[in-house]
Parts: sequence; structure tokens; C-alpha cells
Amino acid sequence: MPRALVALRHIAVTNPFELITPLLVFAITFGAGWLVRSLVRKALRTWTARTESRTGMILQEALRTPSWIWVLILAVHLAVVGSDLPDRVLDPTTKILAGLWIVSITLMCMRLARDLVRFYGSQIPGALPVTTLTQNLAQIAVVILGLLVLLAQYRVAITPILTALGVGGLAVALALQDTLSNLFSGFYVAVAGQIRLGDYIKLNTGEEGYVTDIGWRSTTIRSLANNYVIVPNAKLAQAIVTNYYLPQKNMGAGVQVGVDYDSDPEHVLQVLREVGLEAAREVPGMLADPEPSAAFEPGFGDSSMSFTLNYQVAEFANQFSVRQELRKRIVKRFRQAGIPLSAPVRVVYLPGGEK
Repeated sequence: MPRALVALRHIAVTNPFELITPLLVFAITFGAGWLVRSLVRKALRTWTARTESRTGMILQEALRTPSWIWVLILAVHLAVVGSDLPDRVLDPTTKILAGLWIVSITLMCMRLARDLVRFYGSQIPGALPVTTLTQNLAQIAVVILGLLVLLAQYRVAITPILTALGVGGLAVALALQDTLSNLFSGFYVAVAGQIRLGDYIKLNTGEEGYVTDIGWRSTTIRSLANNYVIVPNAKLAQAIVTNYYLPQKNMGAGVQVGVDYDSDPEHVLQVLREVGLEAAREVPGMLADPEPSAAFEPGFGDSSMSFTLNYQVAEFANQFSVRQELRKRIVKRFRQAGIPLSAPVRVVYLPGGEK
């Protein structure tokens, strides 16, 4: 390449008019390419806005930067080919343009792979879940393929490089063992399918919430308080996890109520069932199938008879609002039915035998 620069400097000093034609061709081609690029992108934006197509959105993102590189490559190529520049200038320029072309194609394919995984990965049966980790893995695969093509273009032997990487891999693995542990743990969590995006989980250490992302280092959980809990993948893979969305989202819940010992248990059970059936038809998040049921559980208490109204909710987060609504309805119906709610009773004995 220095020889090419020397040749260009010599031409610029001795006969600068030889550079006028290439520069003019470059300027015209670059301007025409810029105009065509603008028209194509405008048409693509219009089509995407009209059809609301994800494909158009993906193409817009993928072509944004590489299209500039393609215009530049075309302009330089036509300027150099149509000139009288010597071969020592043409050959290095052609090689550089070829490498730049491979790099631009790789950039475009990286964005395509990322967006295709993001928007369409969940629609492929048996595919990995769509997470930051899977998007990064798709991009890394494209980069490796592009790098191999680039090395082959410049006739660089790949075998010595692979050998050197194999020798140095042990040292890198020892230095980055924590990072690699999180990486492979995240890959295992994503592939196993026992923890999925959107699932509500609870760890044995107490953290709980919705899984929002599985990255190469950590998994992000959004709690009900709308805070993020960041859990390293290695810790998550070793934790005891309760997934409230598997095998299905709906789950059983219950609300307990204590009544006075003078109450009729059959009457209490009947009122609770009526409250449950009515609420199942009206309260959002509460399911009517299977029907709510009432049970004399946990039974006899210190100062009350305890009953439980069992029901199903659509998902974990619904149980809180449903339980609150049921408690309000139970209090109202018990008062209408003349069923007294119990209160703790304590008998205090004073010295001297007085109460």
C-alpha cells in the first residue's frame, strides 16, 4: 500500500490532470448513488408505514449503514477502473474494496440475524427462546463466517490461527472462568425451557418476578414493585426455582375466614360457595372453571372455626386483587346472612381468683 501512495503522490505532482477524471467520476457516481439510496429508503419507509410490515422495518435497519458503504465502493471502483492509473495503484485498491464489501455484507447480515431472531424466532417450532443471549449468538456466528471469508479473500492461512487460538484458549478460559460460567449457564437456562421470557418465578433465596431477559452474563427479573433484579446466570442455574407459569399459567389460591363457634358450618360453607361462584363471573382474573369450592379448613382454632374458599386465578399476579375483592364480598355477605366473624378472646386471671 505505501507503494500505491507513492505512485499517487508522484502523479499528483507530475501530472495532476490524470486525477481529474477519476475524481469527477467518483463525485458523479457518489451523488447518483446517494440519490438512489435516498429514494429506495424513502420508498421502503412508505411501504413499511402503509403495511406495518416487520420485514420492511428489518430491511431499513439492516441497509442503513451498509448502503453508504456500497455507494462508496461503487464510486471508488468506477473512478479507479475508468482511469489511467498504474497497476500498482489499481491492485491494492481492488483488494481494499473487496474487503470493504465483505465487511459491509457482514454488518448487514449481523443486523438481519439479530432482528430475525428478535421478531421471528419465537414463531419457529423448537427454536431457542428469543433473548439477548440468542441474538448475540446469532450475530457472533455471522461475524465468524464473515471473518473466515475475509481471511480467505486475502489468502491468509487459517490453520495457524486456529492452532494459536487453541493453545491460548486454556489461559483465556482460566482467566475468564466466571464469565464463561455465566455464559454457558445462560445458554443452558435458555435451552432447557424451564425458565422462559415472561414467566413469573421465585428463587429459593427470595427473589421473585417476571423474567424479562436472559443475557450472556445475567438474567433480568422484574418484580411486582416494578424493580429489576439482576441474577447471575450461574446462580440461577444452581438455584431452586419455582415457576408459577409451568406447566400452565392458571393456579390455585384461597382465602381463609374465621367465624364464631355458634355459627352453623353448613350455612357458612353454602354462603362461601355462593360468594365464590358470583365472584368468578364478575371479578377479573378469577376463573369460573374449575368452580370455586369451600372447605372446613384449617378447622378448629383457638377462638374461631376457620374456613377456606378455594378458587383458580388466571396467573400469579391476579391472586392479590382477587383475594382483596373476595374478602370484601365475604364480609358483606356474612353480615347480611347474620354470620358473626370471630375475634380473638382471652381470659385473664388476676391474683386472688378474680377475672
